[in-house]
This record gives sequence, C-alpha cells and structure tokens, in this order.
Amino acid sequence: MAQNRKARHDYHIEDRIEAGLVLTGTEVKSLRAGRASLVDGYAFVDRGEAWLDAVHIPEYGQGTWTNHPPRRKRKLLLHRAEIDKLAAKVAQGGYTLVPLSLYFSDGRAKVELAVAKGKKEYDKRHALRERQDKREAERAMRTRNRLGD
Repeated sequence: MAQNRKARHDYHIEDRIEAGLVLTGTEVKSLRAGRASLVDGYAFVDRGEAWLDAVHIPEYGQGTWTNHPPRRKRKLLLHRAEIDKLAAKVAQGGYTLVPLSLYFSDGRAKVELAVAKGKKEYDKRHALRERQDKREAERAMRTRNRLGD
C-alpha cells in the first residue's frame, strides 16, 4: 500500500520488525483505497507502549462525521519483549524507529518498522555515486553483450 523510499535513502537500516496497527473503520477503508504516506512518519515508545506518529492516512471519501483525523497517533501492536528491545535500542542513542512500509497481511494492517541510524550527507552522496557506477557498468555490459565482442 505505502512504501517509504526516503527512509532507505536517509537512514542506515539495522533491524526490521513487523507490527500490527490499531485503526478505525474509515482508516482501513482509506488504506484499502491505497492512499497513505509514510514520508514524515516515525515511531516511539511511551510508558511501555509503542506508537506510530505523523503517518498521513487521508480521510475516507464516503465517510461522514465518523471520519478520522489524517495525522493522528496510532498504537502499534507488539509483544512486551519486542517493545523493550526497541526502547533499549533507541535509548542507546543515535537510533530512531522509522516505518518502511504499510501493508495488509491476512486482512490485518501491518507496518514494517526499522531501527535505523541517520546517514551523514557524505554517506548519502557516496551511496548515490555507487548506484550510478553500478548502473553504468551494467549498461556497458549489456551493450557489449549485444554487439558480441
């Protein structure tokens, strides 16, 4: 449904975890319509509970007064041990919880969270340069194989 490509560019992904989401009816209908944005989203642990914040799920078009606010905090469904592990990693410093993707699995809304460390500007440039070099090398190999030596 929704991917966060910017997160893969801005962060070093160290660990991934799948979590359930507590949603209202109109949020589910809006997600099934394929409309969501994870770009500014982040997760945090507060008083032993995991929360997802700043994820934009637009209001459902056919909804009435029961519509939801688009950028509300949403509770994440995780086991206690998983929450404690994530909280310890974030408290360590330099790490953050970033949503990578939002999808349905067996009819239930799931979010893939990543424990990530922010990249420096030169790391981003270096990764971009490596991707361009790899693309150029593959292009050169294809043209050489087509021409046949």
